Amino acid sequence: MIEALLGFAAIFALTLVRMPLAFSMGLVGIAGIGLTRGWDPALASAAQVVHETGFAYTLSVIPLFILMGNFVARAGLAHELFAAANAFIGHYRGGLAHATIAACAGFGAICGSSIATAATMSKVAYPSMKKMGYSDSLATGVMAAGGTLGIMIPPSTIMVIYGIITETNIGKLFAAGVIPGILSALLLMLAVVYITSKDPEHAPPGKRSTWHERWAALRGIWGVVLLVVVVLGGIYGGLFTATEGAGFGAAGAFIFAMARKRLTWKILYQVLVESARTTAMLFTLLIAATMFANFVNFTSMPNDLKDLITNSGLSPIFIITAMMFIYIVLGTVMEELSMVLLTIPLFFPIVTALGFDPVWFGVLIVMIVQIGLISPPVGMNLFVINTLLPKVGLGNIFKGCWPFVVVMIFVLGLLIAFPQLSLWLPSLMK
Repeated sequence: MIEALLGFAAIFALTLVRMPLAFSMGLVGIAGIGLTRGWDPALASAAQVVHETGFAYTLSVIPLFILMGNFVARAGLAHELFAAANAFIGHYRGGLAHATIAACAGFGAICGSSIATAATMSKVAYPSMKKMGYSDSLATGVMAAGGTLGIMIPPSTIMVIYGIITETNIGKLFAAGVIPGILSALLLMLAVVYITSKDPEHAPPGKRSTWHERWAALRGIWGVVLLVVVVLGGIYGGLFTATEGAGFGAAGAFIFAMARKRLTWKILYQVLVESARTTAMLFTLLIAATMFANFVNFTSMPNDLKDLITNSGLSPIFIITAMMFIYIVLGTVMEELSMVLLTIPLFFPIVTALGFDPVWFGVLIVMIVQIGLISPPVGMNLFVINTLLPKVGLGNIFKGCWPFVVVMIFVLGLLIAFPQLSLWLPSLMK
């Protein structure tokens, strides 16, 4: 157990001197195995991890979903989603904020990336909110929080990675995220109602659309609906696997982008390069985390920690709640995906030993990542929006996100208290 603790300490020390976390985990993993088992086994283990990760069929779902999201963004479907939501609810106080959250939920159903969702909606929704006189703090807070729906509402790259490293059914994870995703969106909208009731001048109502305009706006999102039905319907219905569904989704998004004449050779090159870079980043993190997990598993720490906690006499729910508290604190100082990859080898054996459903715990992990993405001072969504909207100021963005952080923590509490919110739909799958 001492070896594993020293390994964790070494990782944090390396990150403090600004070494990227992926390199820190990989280096400590190889060095740890080398010092405890020998350098030949360490190098052989590293080579095996790289080979197996690079050639794993199930992991091909990651670049395919990333490619689908990038094609969808280029096809302009986010604009149609926002226009449709605005046509129905834009005339209420804070209507554009509600429409932004609804559009984020819809875009998340075909994207799978929180950062991509937040970035896209910043370009789509912020100009309209600014023109209507919305405060910068509310506008950016809504976009940052709404962007996190991209990883809860399936498809989700975080769910795919969790499913692969814990050997949990990805289709069931996707189904488990539907109700929590919708619940999160509704409660975020409720938070907007509360905020705008206190400061109504910062979120004035918009123009009421006619029913003719509303039906015309709805016709513009048929491509989104079709992609969601084909991809998620096929996965839930058992027609094809998550990887095959990602392939259908990427092909469908490519066809839509072509049909809308949004795909020049230059844009196609940009989409492919961006997808490759994102995939490379995720695979590097995954390879490094696997190397470190192999080292941790060679030590006695997982079993010692599992025995210590399961024999402590503490309530299982209390243990889960304590884990979530640790995650929330870590999420304020660490990048979220790296945090999950670093801690899953420790926490997951405890969760299964306590008899909890891995699918349920996966949804909790995604919610933790959502909270971390909008938690100052290192929430990635906040910095993405600041990069795209530099004139707003990071202080305004931080100020606007706090009410939504509270909402996300409340949703996390509901998911812990009522596991069926995430387990009911997976129980209906074949």
